[in-house]
Amino acid sequence: MNYLSPLEMLYKWEQEKPNEIYLSQPIEGVWHNWTWKEVGYEVRKMATYLKSLDFPDNSKIALLSKNCAHWMITDLAIMMSGHVSVPLYPNLNAETLGKILKHSEAKLLFVGKLDNYTDMKSGVPANMPCISFPFYTEDYPKWDEVTKDINPVQENIIRDEQDLATIIYTSGTTGDPKGVMHKFYNFGFATTNAVNSLHLDNAVFFSYLPLCHIAERLLVQMGSVYSGGRVYFAESLDTFAANLSEASPSVFLGVPRIWTKFQQGILTKLPQNKLNILLSIPIISTLIKKKIKKGLGLNKATNVFTGAAPTPVALIKWFARLGINIQEAYAMTENTCYSHVSLQNKIKIGFVGQALPFCDVKLSDRKEILIKHDALMDGYYKDEQETNKTIIDGWLHTGDEGSIDKDGFLKITGRVKDLFKTSKGKYVAPSPIEMKLSANKNIEQVCVVGIGVPQPIAIVVLSERGKLKNREDLINSFTTTLQVVNPKLDGHEKIHNIIIVKEDWTVENELLTPTMKIKRNAIEKIYQSNYVSWYEGERVILV
Repeated sequence: MNYLSPLEMLYKWEQEKPNEIYLSQPIEGVWHNWTWKEVGYEVRKMATYLKSLDFPDNSKIALLSKNCAHWMITDLAIMMSGHVSVPLYPNLNAETLGKILKHSEAKLLFVGKLDNYTDMKSGVPANMPCISFPFYTEDYPKWDEVTKDINPVQENIIRDEQDLATIIYTSGTTGDPKGVMHKFYNFGFATTNAVNSLHLDNAVFFSYLPLCHIAERLLVQMGSVYSGGRVYFAESLDTFAANLSEASPSVFLGVPRIWTKFQQGILTKLPQNKLNILLSIPIISTLIKKKIKKGLGLNKATNVFTGAAPTPVALIKWFARLGINIQEAYAMTENTCYSHVSLQNKIKIGFVGQALPFCDVKLSDRKEILIKHDALMDGYYKDEQETNKTIIDGWLHTGDEGSIDKDGFLKITGRVKDLFKTSKGKYVAPSPIEMKLSANKNIEQVCVVGIGVPQPIAIVVLSERGKLKNREDLINSFTTTLQVVNPKLDGHEKIHNIIIVKEDWTVENELLTPTMKIKRNAIEKIYQSNYVSWYEGERVILV
């Protein structure tokens, strides 16, 4: 089957609804809007400029910015100019930035909306040409200057569906990021079938998760391009709630930490006991649910997703009581974010949904989830060895462990690669245990470990709520959690004790990936020398 490319979809909306607003971005509190015609004009002008640089066809052009209108415009301009876009996380450290720019052989770097470019700048090669976005000026040639006297591309350039469209560098929970290659066909296949399955026609999106990550790239950027939808951006963390409320999107993707933050915010204003009482009164319950949804900006949302990391079942059930039915989804960079999703009318809590159309799934002998469809990656850039380990006989080996029920619903049960062995010689899968522990609202992050000790132990970072509790309350809370969780675990999985550490795990201290997943290897390096002494200590230890 032939699928239209992102560029062909842009041409369609330029013609069919040129004056409808496509992108809306708040800058210093003022909304700036771009219609489809205006977006097309900016794309075409920048494409002309990029062509004038006479780079070889299919050169790599890097894009470093937080989400904004010109991120999307630039990505399309790179495609239109005959080149390959290399989007980069806006919170990379200088060393990793430098490695990716060198590895990708990028010829040019766009620098946009960033919080700490001064710290990152040393990673940019001194001889690399750079272009600065409007509104976020670095000491480089500026977008408006380089396109000032440029005639926009007039013809509708069509890229071959087998051409390389992008290289997406994974966030790297272990080792250096790998460059995942995707051709234009992959975007067409994945987005067309996803948009049709989710009924996203004329959808309204809210963009705040990194656009360089496949989930936001496919759902928000490609989803809007293929559905003819509208995208609102968040200006900053401080304005996030207000921006989301103003946007009132019909589609919203929240990672687990966002849903936890939403929950904590609601409970700060409305304690659980009071909320329970109000939800038990029929008329009041309806009003409370409406008020909470509107306060979050989700009163018009018809597709509300969670993904990127496991979301606790208790959290999903908590929001369901408020009438917010969170749809779990599952996919990877390597399969163009096209695998499993829970449809609004087919939610099974604790499962990540059923396979999307034309997606085959099976489990290996060790219950590893294997995926096959026409939009798997073309491989890791300049890494044939890792490619051959990951795609075998046409099947993508995800590294995730799972189970599939009789109706085809997939449950993620752990990571095949995250298993560790205790001193008893027993293997433990940490992810499912961490999910159970994280039901405790005093926990922000948790990592279950156990190399060299008889039973697993849990290392915990406190949530903002937890940090307000005194020592005695925390000990009581976590002791209760152990009493609740351990009976649900097999004997070799039972948590021996919980250790509360002071240092937050962040992207900056390199204990989280840019997508907020914990880096187990890095955490192990810091704490492993303490495992034995911790194991011999109290049931709950505050370090």
